[in-house]
Amino acid sequence: MIHIVFNQVEVELMQQVTALDESLQGPVVQIRDDFAVGPLTGLDTEEGWQARLDWWRELLKGSPYPDDLAGSFDDRKTVAALKAQLTADPEEVIWIWMGQNQHDVSGYYWLIPQLKEFQGRIMVLYMNNLPFINDKGQIFYPSWLSEIRPSEFLKARKLARPVTLSEFEIDPDEWNKLVQENAAVRMLEGGKKIAGRDASFYDEEILKNLTGEWQKATRVLSNTLNRMKIKTGDVFIMWRMKELIAEGKIAAEGETDKDWKSFDVRLAGKKEAAAENPA
Repeated sequence: MIHIVFNQVEVELMQQVTALDESLQGPVVQIRDDFAVGPLTGLDTEEGWQARLDWWRELLKGSPYPDDLAGSFDDRKTVAALKAQLTADPEEVIWIWMGQNQHDVSGYYWLIPQLKEFQGRIMVLYMNNLPFINDKGQIFYPSWLSEIRPSEFLKARKLARPVTLSEFEIDPDEWNKLVQENAAVRMLEGGKKIAGRDASFYDEEILKNLTGEWQKATRVLSNTLNRMKIKTGDVFIMWRMKELIAEGKIAAEGETDKDWKSFDVRLAGKKEAAAENPA
């Protein structure tokens, strides 16, 4: 079997899981793009795919990631390789592992239309409203696979089921709706229902971590990522922070067009308001 995950940290996690059970052994493959954010129009064309790459390249400017990160991988080639393996070996099956979050589910919707010809050989394990035991022995409901201990996956494997013929008909329609909507942000509303949101969706989370005092932009970024309930990536949050600076909602000191450590931020207007009314 081939295991598919949607986050880098889950590659090593699933390798630990498969090491615990010989019947689960098989390569772990990651779909790397985050289809929960950014443009989706025309991804089945070179022009549309390039437009998405250009969007990511713009967001990655000044980030700690390599300059060539966007374009250093191609999920389309990953899927082509998977299909070639399934064609070459009629006994091969794919297990898609999903956490209850918009990132995994959006990735699933992008992936599933491309595997329709292999119906019956595509399994899905969706951790939707499922209780697990954490390190303290307490019951919790994980949103991300990485929150689950490797040993707990051995119980979860019993939930593996084939993607149904009905799902292979309906889920591509859901993907097409997302493409037509082409929202900047996508949210999981329950089950597998994804809904679009404006690019400003996470702005309030950023602003909550700002005060009238100067802070390193990277500190605000870290605090935002750690405290927000609905998670997204650091690149998207930093881009929104810079957009809020451009809109005058956040004051900045330093060089915002360089790396993320080169500027400080605070709420715009807070210092001035405090000075006018000391009481």
